[in-house]
Parts: sequence; C-alpha cells; structure tokens
Amino acid sequence: QSLRDASVMAHSRTLGLYTDKAVNVVYVIGTDLLINSGRCAPPGTNFFSVKCTPNVQYTISPRPQETSHLSPIPLSKGDSMVTVRMSQASETENDSKVHKLAVRYYGKDKKELGTALLYLTAIEISLDVDADRDGVVEKNNPKKGSWKWGPDGHGAVLLVNCDCERTYLKTPDSKQTYVSKVSDLKDMSLMVLRTRGPAKLPKGYKLTMHISQSDAESVRVFRFISYNITSFLNDYPLVLSRKVLSQEVPYLGGNAEVNFYVEGLRFTDKDFSGLISINLSVLEPISPLVPETPIFTDKVVFRVAPWIMTPNTLNPVEVHVCSTKDNLQFLKGMKHLVAKSGQKLKICYEYMNRGDRWMQDELEFGYIDSPHQRFPVVLDSPRDGKLRDFPYKDLLGPDFGYVTKEPENSEVSSLDSFGNLEVSPPVTVDGKNYPLGRILIGVAFPTATKGRNMTKVVQDFLWAQSVQDPVALYSDWLYVGHVDEFMTFVPAPDRKGFRLLLASPDAAFKLFRRLQSDGHGDAKLFEGLKGEVPIAVDEILKDDHFQAENMYVQGCIDWNRDVLKRKLGLTEEDIIDLPVLFKLVSNSKDVPRALAFYPDMVNMIVLGKHLGIPKPFGPKVDGQCMLEAEMCSLMEGLGLECTFIDDFASYHKLLGEVHCGSNVRREMFDFKWWNLEM
Repeated sequence: QSLRDASVMAHSRTLGLYTDKAVNVVYVIGTDLLINSGRCAPPGTNFFSVKCTPNVQYTISPRPQETSHLSPIPLSKGDSMVTVRMSQASETENDSKVHKLAVRYYGKDKKELGTALLYLTAIEISLDVDADRDGVVEKNNPKKGSWKWGPDGHGAVLLVNCDCERTYLKTPDSKQTYVSKVSDLKDMSLMVLRTRGPAKLPKGYKLTMHISQSDAESVRVFRFISYNITSFLNDYPLVLSRKVLSQEVPYLGGNAEVNFYVEGLRFTDKDFSGLISINLSVLEPISPLVPETPIFTDKVVFRVAPWIMTPNTLNPVEVHVCSTKDNLQFLKGMKHLVAKSGQKLKICYEYMNRGDRWMQDELEFGYIDSPHQRFPVVLDSPRDGKLRDFPYKDLLGPDFGYVTKEPENSEVSSLDSFGNLEVSPPVTVDGKNYPLGRILIGVAFPTATKGRNMTKVVQDFLWAQSVQDPVALYSDWLYVGHVDEFMTFVPAPDRKGFRLLLASPDAAFKLFRRLQSDGHGDAKLFEGLKGEVPIAVDEILKDDHFQAENMYVQGCIDWNRDVLKRKLGLTEEDIIDLPVLFKLVSNSKDVPRALAFYPDMVNMIVLGKHLGIPKPFGPKVDGQCMLEAEMCSLMEGLGLECTFIDDFASYHKLLGEVHCGSNVRREMFDFKWWNLEM
C-alpha cells in the first residue's frame, strides 16, 4: 500500500532489525519507521521480500520494478529502504503480535537465508496547545511547534502570572511554586497531553516532559491529577521548573487526556526572546544497564504576552490621585472633573503615600492579553519615592498584575519617573501600522557628552516588548526632564482620531502680542495669587533675556516635533500648539534647564471628552483668563470640554502639574497583539 514520501513527514525514526531475534517496538501514529533492508541482510543476500499484517502498511524505496507480489525483490546496491506506518492505535498491550512485519532474505538461487521480524504496539500521542489562538486547545495542530505573527499566524500565547490571588501577605503568583487557588489556573495556559492506545505501555517504555535549562528560567508547568477534598495543593503537582528540567508523566491508557497548566515567570527582555518550547518524548528501554532512548518527541511553542501601555484615546476606567495635607483645592477640582466624566476616583491617602503626591511618576498602567485571559498590570518605576509601596501593596491583587525593573546600580535620575513614559494612539507610518501605538520616552540629546537618561534596564524592557516600538525623545533640557511637560494626546473626531498637543512659547508670545496690540498689555498674570507677584503682559514682552530663554525652549520642542512627525506619521494638521512659557533655572553643578513659568497646560489629564487642565492664572480681560479662553477655543473645536484645576500651590510650585499628580487606568485595546504584522 502506498505511503507519502518519508521526507515530508514531521517525525521519522530509523530502526535496525535482526535475523536472529524479533524486535518489539512502540510505534507512534503519524510517524515513519525507516528500515534499511540491507543492514541486517545475511551474507550472500541478493533478494528480499516484505510481508505484513493488514493493519501495517509499508513502501519500498527505490520502488522495485513491477513483479508478482510473491516474487522476491532484488537488494539494490544502495540498500533498499522500507518505510513502515500504521493508522490505528493498538487496543491491548499484547496485541503487538498481530501488528507484524517480516523481512525475508534470499540468496542468488532465491533460497531463504533468514527472516527479520518486527512486532509493533501502536499508540496515538500529541501534546496540544491553543496554536490557532481561538481559546480552545485543538488536537495536534501541525503548526503548534512554531510561532508566527499576524492574523494568519499561529502559536500559543503565555501570560506572565504576575497577579496575586491573595489580598493579604501578597506575593505575585509567579513567585509561588504551587497553585494556590482554582482561579489561579485562569492566568495559565492550558496544555493537553492526548493519548490513545493499550491500557499500559509495554514494559520499560515511558513518557517524559522536558524543557531546556534556559527556558526553565521563564516557565513552570503544573499537572492536574484529581480533586482532593483534603488538600487542594496535591491536585496540581509541579512538573517542570528551574530545578526540574525533565520529569516522567503518566500514560493513562485507552482514549485519555491529561491537563497541564503552563505558567509564565518573566516578561520578554533583553536576554529573553519570549519564545518557550516544551517537549514530550516517548522513551524506549534498551537494557537495565543503559539509559532509555527517545524514539519520538512532540514539541509546542509559546510566546510570552508583552506588557502593553494604554494611550489617552482609550476610555478611562478609574483615576488615581494622592491626598496630602496641602492639596485639598486640587482634590476638590479632581473630584468635580471625575464626577463629570462618570469615572471612579481612587484616592491614595497619606498613610500610604507618606506625603508623596506624584502618582504619575511612581507607576504606569498597562495590561497583558491572551486568547483565554487578560488583566491590567502596573509597571512600578525605579524612582522609589515615598509612594514606592503603593503599586505592590494597593494595586497587586487578583487579576491585577505587578512588574518592576530594578536598575543595575543605585543611580536613578528624574528621567526614571514615569511622567517620562508615554504612549501614542494607534498610528500608521510609511505604510506600517502600529495599532497599539508607540511608546515615547525622554532621554538626553544624542550629541550630549553627559546628561540624564532613563535607566538602561527599563529601556531594555520597553524595547523588548516589541509591539509598541518605542521612540526616544529629547527631554533632558527640562529641569524635571519628563516628556509630559511638553506633549500629550487628546481624542479627536476626525483625521487620525487624535491630536498631538505641544507646549509652545511661540504660541504664548503670539497670544500676548495680540493682547498688547488690543490694548491689554497691562493685564497681569498671577493676579490674586497669594505669595505671587503679578506680572504684566508688557513686562513679559519687553524682557529680551526671557524671550531668548523661550526661543531655546521652542527649539528643543521643535526638535521633538520633527521626531514625532517622522516617527508617528504626523503632519502639521495633526498638531495643536498650546501657549506655554518656560524659564531656565540652574544650580552651580549643572547646566540651565527649563521649568514652566506658569502652570503648564499641556500637563493635563484626559478622561474621554473631559480634560483636567492646570489653571494657568493668565492675564484677564473683562474678568476672563485669556490663557483659559485660548485653551477652550482650541479644544472645544474637537468636542472636548476643559475643566481648569487649581494646582498652583500644591503641585506647580513643587515642579509638577495635574498629570504629574494623577494616573488613569484605561480600557484595553480590542486589537489583539498577536495579529500584528511583524
């Protein structure tokens, strides 16, 4: 009976036969047994013949010339190969005697010289995962052993089990070597060992699951046994781990399935591609004195899900702010804004924040996603201010993950705060789609001989996630050094679905010159602010040194403007300039760097169509702040509503604004990251 050419088969095994003894083997359905008919031929052999029972099929290569099926076949000089296959699993362990193949050898006169006998016990075996990413573990997907991006791609997805099923004595589940609750299994990927065959394997044969030493740093595998009333922990023993690279797993016999749960331990990083292989092998005994030999190996491949950031254009879920003894006015404005937007406000009180109000700088919200489970994950910054315990103690919990990256040394700069970490909305650049947006970080200017940078371990982590290809901006010109001091994104009903907002001294001077020409040069900034000396528009416009400082700032922003246009595929029509002025400050050890002169309106919080903007205390005409009026005019054309929040004393004077003092957890993207065209 004809078979496919052995060269196209996924698994093949070369087998030696002997004329002085029968060979008993386990055969795995779907594989090829390759027998070199000449290897065991007695001396003087010129012909051979092959006979088998009806449930065994074979082919001979090179194909012999057409002869009677009873006629012996000439033994070719290159030795003929016999390829053996079976299509059905054996029903009992001892029915190998009815699965038989015989190779007979003949001399020149066609006298029989000997017979090599092969007895086969056939089993079906497959290690299965959700390789087609539909949430269901299908049987023996032919592409399960590799990984491919894209909507027509394949390969299973693995989550880092970085949440915590407990709400007290917290430890991320990935740090525990046991399954604590049934709910913990949702965060793992199901892997099924499917077998069909006799009640037990022939003596000495066994199944073993194994991983490489390098993969063992990133994955753990548990097995389900049975529900045990007395001890849940015994239901899910650990199979593979850093300490156990290989372990025997049960063959249950008959038509059976064994469930395994695969747990990711770490995210993709500079030293880890995110790809993990798990192998299942059938081992064959040779003798008690030598190790078993693998005769068949099935492999599955997982990719660890990346950590994904969420841009301002996604709907908010909850807003986080700190309560301190001096920010009552700020909290009042935030409560009003959040109530209008219909969101939930979560306040971190002083027993937890210990006076640290910079919620944005301490953490960044993101999430991880797979076909079977998704949940938010907070990335804890290495800044480690007095808020350092909040992400772990307050946010980590059931279906809320936690990850942090420890710097290689103790040197952490202001650029390691996450006001210096943003993400764009989805964009298309030169025909390439970024449906999850692009991460934006601030670093030192490329030509700087020395300067502040985001710590390397965090940058390596962000680049390694690969699905939000980062863009480096220049932010070291700022005193604090965060990209959120000069840029943000707001949703828009047209064009690309958003606008990039940039702080612009040029826009501020243009506004102030218009006020001056309209006869309002005596209108004052900071009027009525306790402890502040009001300054008139005329005074600002005649200060040449102040204008020179802002020309420098505008140049720094314009450098970033060009990068953003190029890296995000933007045009000038996608950008709105906000009137913001800066001043340069320095200490004796450092170069001058920029701070916002009045509350930095670009440093806002975006809650759908509601914007929480630092109240700028600009020059008033007929009782109306002209900076607020300009801001409203620019934003209301996009259908956005501006709420101005007084953060002057409690944030602006401390070198931050509304965005620095708040954080927003947002809905996750509908787009599935594994469908990216990479």
